[in-house]
Amino acid sequence: MSTTEHTTATRIERDSMGEVEVPADALYAAQTARAVANFPISGQPVPRAVVHALAMVKAAAGRVNGELGVLDPAVARAVAAAADEVADGRHDDHFPIDVYQTGSGTSTNMNVNEVVATLATRALGDDARVHPNDHVNAGQSSNDTFPTAVRLAAVLGVHQQLLPALEHLEDVLTDRASEFADVVKAGRTHLMDAVPVTLGQELGGYARQVALSRRRVLEAADQAAELPLGGTAAGTGVNAHPEFAGRVIAELAERTGVELVEAVDHFEAQSAQDALVALSGALRVTAVSLTKICNDLRWMGSGPRAGLAEVHLPDLQPGSSIMPGKVNPVIPEATLMVCARVIGNDATMTAAGASGSFELNVMLPVMGLAVTESVELLSASSRLLADRCLAGMTADEDRCRELAESSSAIVTPLNRYLGYEAAAAVAKQSLAERRTIRDVVIDRGHVARGELTEEQLDAALDVLAMTRPHERH
Repeated sequence: MSTTEHTTATRIERDSMGEVEVPADALYAAQTARAVANFPISGQPVPRAVVHALAMVKAAAGRVNGELGVLDPAVARAVAAAADEVADGRHDDHFPIDVYQTGSGTSTNMNVNEVVATLATRALGDDARVHPNDHVNAGQSSNDTFPTAVRLAAVLGVHQQLLPALEHLEDVLTDRASEFADVVKAGRTHLMDAVPVTLGQELGGYARQVALSRRRVLEAADQAAELPLGGTAAGTGVNAHPEFAGRVIAELAERTGVELVEAVDHFEAQSAQDALVALSGALRVTAVSLTKICNDLRWMGSGPRAGLAEVHLPDLQPGSSIMPGKVNPVIPEATLMVCARVIGNDATMTAAGASGSFELNVMLPVMGLAVTESVELLSASSRLLADRCLAGMTADEDRCRELAESSSAIVTPLNRYLGYEAAAAVAKQSLAERRTIRDVVIDRGHVARGELTEEQLDAALDVLAMTRPHERH
């Protein structure tokens, strides 16, 4: 029996700790290779959104350092061009470090520095070596660039993905609310019969939930757009040109079209990540709202025979491997799982945000993972909920009205004629004898005694009118 050995070609790279083997075709160098060896934990790398944001910082920094005379103009141009390639996602395979790494994100900062340095060196030729620390990282430290990248990735995700997705969901809910404005149905509180509402009123309430979530997320993102770049190692700004941070952030704002500002206080922005925790909190509230909406949809669509069956959600796929014909509310279910994940991510953000010690928070990579994942999951699921579920939802108007009219709670408008106690007796008799409220009222002699006329009785028991009491004349 023979075996074939597979070997991976390597090269030797050096850093301040000595020599280390690196894959021959890797764009990164020694510090990245050490981190790969040190953190074989999850197999999940730092989110691409964070890597791309960090590269955007490096690109802007290269250009600004060239303008300020910190870097040779040719080196500055090469650094900026190489970082732009990374930011565009052209070299994603060269960022292998596990997200569970050094808490400052230094490993990934150096990963980006090394890849950019390699690309810039190739562009200039080997005689003009670009150094990852001296050139790519000029005027920076991991302690200000990495939290800047996390905030930038989160804020861009909010503006480019989540806010448009939530606006789309709100628009679809608003349109469906208008369409179902006159579909009267049983209201429910405590999952028990309550006075009638319309399906449009319920959907309008959902639309308002989404609108408020959108506002909360936007406000939180605006706070997270205050970037810590420029504080360097401990917040003092050592080794950074005094104009560096402001000019880099201005360029990032121009490139992204998002308003970004320099931190008012660099010690706050580096030692604490309260703005990211607040943003995560707004994402959690969004998840809570979507959970409520999806559970209501599942209840209303339950059946088709043994449930409420007030609405029909689109049939998208078979729902059982053993029960033929079964169809499940898969989009609401998928969204509910997203919401559970986002709520869990917020717990991670809370614990991580509380882990700052003196001048630095040391859980930045996992914060980047949690917040960007929440943004991406909510963005995708909100659009799916709108397009694959709500847009195709239909209402069974007859079923909705039947349940509304059979509810004992429709006795409520009779309080002003009969009083609470007599109305309660009517409701109880109606339930016990399975008779309509109208029949019981007449049978008990309330009309005969002149407490109300039949016309008043019929007007009071108009279930659609009950949903709009202030429109009565």
